[in-house]
Amino acid sequence: MEFYMQVSLIIVLFVFGPTTIFSSSSVSSNGLSEIPFKLLDFAQKPQVFDWMVGIRRKIHENPELGYEEFETSELVRAELDKLGIDYKYPIAVTGVVGFIGTRKPPFVAIRADMDALAMQEMVEWEHKSKVPGKMHACGHDAHVAMLLGAAKILKEHEQDLQGTVVLLFQPAEEGGAGAKKMIDGGALENVNAIFGLHVANHVPIAEVASRPGPFFAGSGFFEATISGKGGHAAIPQHAIDPILAASNVIVSLQHLVSREADPLDSQVVTVGKFQGGDAFNVIPDSVRIGGTFRALTQESLMQLQQRIKEVIMGQASVQRCSATVNFLEDEKPLSPPTINHKDLQEHFRNVAGDMLGIHRVKDHQPLMGSEDFAYYQEAIPGYFFLLGMADDKLGPLHMPHSPHFQINEDALPFGAALHASLAIRYLFELQQEVPLSEQEYHDEL
Repeated sequence: MEFYMQVSLIIVLFVFGPTTIFSSSSVSSNGLSEIPFKLLDFAQKPQVFDWMVGIRRKIHENPELGYEEFETSELVRAELDKLGIDYKYPIAVTGVVGFIGTRKPPFVAIRADMDALAMQEMVEWEHKSKVPGKMHACGHDAHVAMLLGAAKILKEHEQDLQGTVVLLFQPAEEGGAGAKKMIDGGALENVNAIFGLHVANHVPIAEVASRPGPFFAGSGFFEATISGKGGHAAIPQHAIDPILAASNVIVSLQHLVSREADPLDSQVVTVGKFQGGDAFNVIPDSVRIGGTFRALTQESLMQLQQRIKEVIMGQASVQRCSATVNFLEDEKPLSPPTINHKDLQEHFRNVAGDMLGIHRVKDHQPLMGSEDFAYYQEAIPGYFFLLGMADDKLGPLHMPHSPHFQINEDALPFGAALHASLAIRYLFELQQEVPLSEQEYHDEL
């Protein structure tokens, strides 16, 4: 969006104390372009950077699983209290929703997830997880620190905000549909758009990557029990072998992608669990298998779900077995694809380009991982992007969900400043498009 107004920009940034990003009435397009760079400079100040690092390390030492993020939520609320930011709590058990700005339209949200993973950390360092079997192996500790960093930036410039920024600290992204529960709890009330990010080990530091349209796959999970008749391995004719049936099921499930799906419509079916029998010479009564399925469109995802059930039931029957299939939707609800709103693509590229240089704003191919940010995008326009943290000086970084996963903390100021800049610029641009008097909202803040 371009604005042809003739009022000069005034930007005075200090580390602590009130500052002005732009004049209260209007701003030149050149002035708008300076905001992201100035906010990055603010976020890189030693006081702000060290503060974010300290928060991230505290959270990393005390990882909590989905809907158990009570200490993390308490830390978030304590920091918001120190910053003088109003918030609602609890939402979705441990979630926190903060508010900065005029408390009037327009509204824009920025989001961080808070939950950890059930795995043992293998990285030996001073701030290693203190909780056996739990680890922040997907960067959510950094996400919280960056959103709090953005909150600090925004609070410092609150008098200049042309609307309201909503801060979403969300539980249970890792398969718990925490975003859906946040929406059910009213977290998106009045919100016009939402932005989110994820740290990326393969994207260079000071770069970002995304794309319009489908970005992350929708996903679901399944478990199946295939029942036969146990017996001695030496006389299989007197048994009904569920292991053989399950083996045929697994092979047939792969045909759903290779022979039924459009090669240009990316889909994945993976069986990651096979449990049956515990003796060399005994055919068991039953076998349990489980896995995940992914697709970049909701239509393909639902088609996969239907065909998975049909294949399991049918192949079990061919082998004289019976089968039950459970898609675990109470525990791990079907997650929709993450689809970036095309109208927010230009906004993201402009803001990130003004901060980092347009050559550091990369297009990224779709990914078959899933992200429950998609629930927000089903409700309102949303945009999700990857924040780079790869650095040759550190060597290769491990993938998320690895027990060796690490965060390059130099990425924190970039994430905080991008959050803040995307929100500030969105509010200003939308305010110019739709005057306050024409906007409807529920005054329940």
